[in-house]
Amino acid sequence: MTTSQILRRIGQAVLVLLVTFTLAFIMLSALPGDAVSARYSSPDLGLSPEQIAQIRESYGADESLIAQYFSTLGGFLVGNFGYSVQTGTAVATQLAEALPGTLTLAILAFLLAAILALVISILATMDRFAWIKGIFQALPPFFVSLPSFWLGIILIQIVSFRLGWVPVIGTTPAQGLILPTITLSIPITAPLAQVLIRSIEEVKAQPFIAAVRARGAGEMWIFFRNIIRNALLPTLTIAGILFGELVGGAVVTEAVFGRAGLGQMTVNAVANRDMPVMLAIVVIAAAVYVLINLIVDLLYPVLDARLRRRERA
Repeated sequence: MTTSQILRRIGQAVLVLLVTFTLAFIMLSALPGDAVSARYSSPDLGLSPEQIAQIRESYGADESLIAQYFSTLGGFLVGNFGYSVQTGTAVATQLAEALPGTLTLAILAFLLAAILALVISILATMDRFAWIKGIFQALPPFFVSLPSFWLGIILIQIVSFRLGWVPVIGTTPAQGLILPTITLSIPITAPLAQVLIRSIEEVKAQPFIAAVRARGAGEMWIFFRNIIRNALLPTLTIAGILFGELVGGAVVTEAVFGRAGLGQMTVNAVANRDMPVMLAIVVIAAAVYVLINLIVDLLYPVLDARLRRRERA
């Protein structure tokens, strides 16, 4: 990949983030009500109109929408996400505390999903396991139909309450990751396995596989040395997309299991109409999504020799 192509991809990623920020800002600004007024106009606080006006000025809520947009955008460019209307703390501080837990959950769920998808795909496409191929081919459509919040509730009821294998109260950090990781990984396993199964079947039909078989290579050697190796490349793209979606999916899963992370931040921000926090979460989730897909785009020519030959040609 040439330097101009890399710069173009980076420019496209920046443009996507800018559009995401703009749309999120417009949509959040269009919500009814004013978070500052809703938070500080309560009679229980006993604040005068002058004091409320000063608070609105400190948050920049008294400025025009255009001025707020460019002021907020400038702050985001330098890592200043503003201050939470509900707590008064810096949004960047809240994100620094919540994001590591969410990313840890997303990474573990992605690794588990990749392992499950690989096992399902192998058992669903190897002729040696023909008697169970139908069962494993039916697993991805079944997994994709399972909502993560419903799956999380079922796991809590069965694994924690009925079997008592994993507690949900007073857990260690490791125990607290088990059920959320499984819950988040199952829906991601489905598309990964579907793409990999289809890719394996396409590679098996390629002429070079017949040529390798004609040379006397064993079926297991052909499958793991030639078929799987080539079938994994198309799966790389969908894997990048799904990992970006995992950060958003972790928000729902964390809310179900009461984990501290972006999920809890999102629920609190929505309940309190805390626009600075909501805007920061949307942009951070989009940034992770765009960054992962940018890395996949840049790595694809490195991993696929056919693309390198095409570029040289």
